[in-house]
Amino acid sequence: MCDYSLHAVATRPAQVGETLVTTTFRGTSTRGFASESDLSVAVCMLPGTELAFADNIRYDNRWIWTRTINSRVGKFGKIEPHIPDRHHDAIEFPDGTYVLVTQLVEGQRATVLQLPVTHVAGEEMKQPTTTEQQSTMPRLPID
Repeated sequence: MCDYSLHAVATRPAQVGETLVTTTFRGTSTRGFASESDLSVAVCMLPGTELAFADNIRYDNRWIWTRTINSRVGKFGKIEPHIPDRHHDAIEFPDGTYVLVTQLVEGQRATVLQLPVTHVAGEEMKQPTTTEQQSTMPRLPID
């Protein structure tokens, strides 16, 4: 998913194995992920997407100083989605802390390790029928 402030930016879904770069998108003050080959297109992720960063993760609050998290792996997610008109996209780290994607320092590289498993809503998982199950089913007499 992409944050609400990126609705006017071209987007596409993330792909396993690709390297993404943190960037600020033109015409917005929002940071997010883009492909190394096209920084103008936001790469959107589903909650649960796992990322491996090239270096320890750096972030800021738009102040002069940046902070570093001593971790190179994280999982994409959403925080406080019930609050409208604010940033929700975040990276959660193994220790349970998180940082909003828009706070990530520009120019960091991350590789998409794994996408979450999804299924079509309303589609039920069908269990295979075995010959044992078929033989215990009541049969109607043939006349």
